[in-house]
Amino acid sequence: MRYKKILKLIILCVLAAGLNYFLNTFSVYLIKIPLFLDTVFNAAVCFAAGLIPGLITALLSYTTMCIRNGNFDPFILCAVTEVILVWRFIPSLQSRSVNLKDTGNLPETAVTSFVSIFARLMLLYIVCCISISILGGFIDFFYYSLMSNSKPYFSAEDTFKIGLLRSGIPVLTMNILSRIPVNLVDRFIVIFGGYFVSRLVRKFFADEKNYTIPNE
Repeated sequence: MRYKKILKLIILCVLAAGLNYFLNTFSVYLIKIPLFLDTVFNAAVCFAAGLIPGLITALLSYTTMCIRNGNFDPFILCAVTEVILVWRFIPSLQSRSVNLKDTGNLPETAVTSFVSIFARLMLLYIVCCISISILGGFIDFFYYSLMSNSKPYFSAEDTFKIGLLRSGIPVLTMNILSRIPVNLVDRFIVIFGGYFVSRLVRKFFADEKNYTIPNE
């Protein structure tokens, strides 16, 4: 039974990494929207299965994207940080079960649980927006400005940098501020979308009778 669960987790991580790759490719390269959308399934796996599977998914995702882009991507640190934040700030969301279809007739305890989950997700969303914007800005500043590495592609935050450049603000500040509008939308999709995807993940990959929450 233990080997079966390990096999399920391996399959889950590989599938999630593939879905991250295709979602990012579709949004950035095909329909060209100014978002990252490359960590939704990292969060989903972390919500459903815990820290280690979430980190493995993040590493697999960025490996495939680095192969696609033909270069090293230092922003893997942002993905790893985000997974750790999900694991750290939402340690027990998976144990709470709320049927969203029955919200009109929920008992008091279920309503309390629903509100608690939403509040925790909102806190995580805010923390991720701030943390990832600051970390991403520092990485961009050191890797591309100080180390003079050439940027091989036009990314989401570059859309906002064009306007900020004219204001004459410091480069580090510009790198951080340009990420905030992107992350306000992107992290919302990642955190809330990842959580609801994780509910489906648990149904398809977990043995309901014997499965235990990794985070508890």
